[in-house]
Amino acid sequence: MSIRIGIMGYGNLGRGVECAVAQNADMELKAVFTRRNPEELHIWSKTAKVVSASELADWKNELDVLILCGGSATDLPKQTPECAKYFNVIDSFDTHARIPEHFADVDAEAKKSGRVAIISVGWDPGLFSLNRMYANAILPEGKDYTFWGKGVSQGHSDAIRRIPGVKDARQYTIPVESALEAVRAGRNPELTTREKHTRECFVVLEEGADPAKVEEAITTMPNYFADYDTTVHFITEEEMQQYHSRLPHGGFVLRSGVTGREKENHHLIEYRLKLDSNPEFTSSVLVAYARAAYRMSREGMSGCKTVFDVAPAYLSAKSGEELRASLL
Repeated sequence: MSIRIGIMGYGNLGRGVECAVAQNADMELKAVFTRRNPEELHIWSKTAKVVSASELADWKNELDVLILCGGSATDLPKQTPECAKYFNVIDSFDTHARIPEHFADVDAEAKKSGRVAIISVGWDPGLFSLNRMYANAILPEGKDYTFWGKGVSQGHSDAIRRIPGVKDARQYTIPVESALEAVRAGRNPELTTREKHTRECFVVLEEGADPAKVEEAITTMPNYFADYDTTVHFITEEEMQQYHSRLPHGGFVLRSGVTGREKENHHLIEYRLKLDSNPEFTSSVLVAYARAAYRMSREGMSGCKTVFDVAPAYLSAKSGEELRASLL
């Protein structure tokens, strides 16, 4: 029997989830929920229904997992706890500083309803988080370093688009190359947030918007831009379409550590992602964790979980026997 999937939101992430579900033979997309007029939303799938978000609760017995594809700035803090009342849910909440608060809110509702909710799924937080945890466990004496980019951050771009006067925006996260090379050389530098990355923003304004006010709102935004050297460029819609329509991203997780009686041996763990499409890759991670949520729910688990709580075997469509024979 196929795992019945629902999608809440049909932006870049939602469209990516639709494609990812189609690549997994054990899953079936049943519905896409939207705050727009359902009659005006055309999806790729020929069998799934487009449904108003106001009717979401009516589907509580029709879906095995609901994948939430809204933004972390304003959508997910409200949507995930609310949807966990009715469904097993997955989200990609990526405001690192607020994850403990978000976890607590979602956990309360998921435990009441007996559902499984896996939050902050993606590549960071997500796969990068796992690699940081593994590296810390393996090299307890060492230092962690994470670099993102160069690429388009969906969460940061979405945060800019929520600013009054902004019509469209792309934000590029750019690692400082000299800092990255110092880590790889084993120098274990002490790096501030500002020394590791810069942020570059390309913004299309609404007619009549004040560019100075928009720029100030961007550069002073806590958790997103305030701690970085941020450059803002105002461009036309045509320039946005011509030069910034793709959504690449990637990054590096590194841990530099030592072993030996005299700590004489140095080791470097490095994990890298290079992505043509940030939303499509993130969507693929969400879909794998949807399988995990379904299996965990079937085993009677409930409450909020993160990637740290999910056994790797739950992610794969392969059986335990197949995994041991082909991947171990």
